[in-house]
Amino acid sequence: MGIDGCLASMMTIPGARRVTLVDCASGLAVAAAGREDVLDQHEDAAGVTDVVRAVLASPALSATAAGDDVEEIIVCGTDGYHLMVLTEANLDGHLFVHLLLDRETGNIALARLRMRDLLGEITGG
Repeated sequence: MGIDGCLASMMTIPGARRVTLVDCASGLAVAAAGREDVLDQHEDAAGVTDVVRAVLASPALSATAAGDDVEEIIVCGTDGYHLMVLTEANLDGHLFVHLLLDRETGNIALARLRMRDLLGEITGG
């Protein structure tokens, strides 16, 4: 399954509104699917890259003294959840996927499981 097929599969997660594959090094969208009624894929990528970079740079968010690899970041809003999942790929920085999930129709636990499975298909992990 290619990137576009994987993003299309992510859009079948109950409550999915938008999904964007982002290059953390550049802050640019690699690919996207779903609604663009609030932001387009490039605004989405730039905004969530700032969040991911801040989390990765913060020792206070590490669970251990030796450091902790961040796998997911979840931001809860009044109308939805933002799930940012970092991939295993490291091409001068991380690639990550940002999934915007509707709070009423989505299930964050299910979305986390499905995203992990689908990203494994992209990265071969």
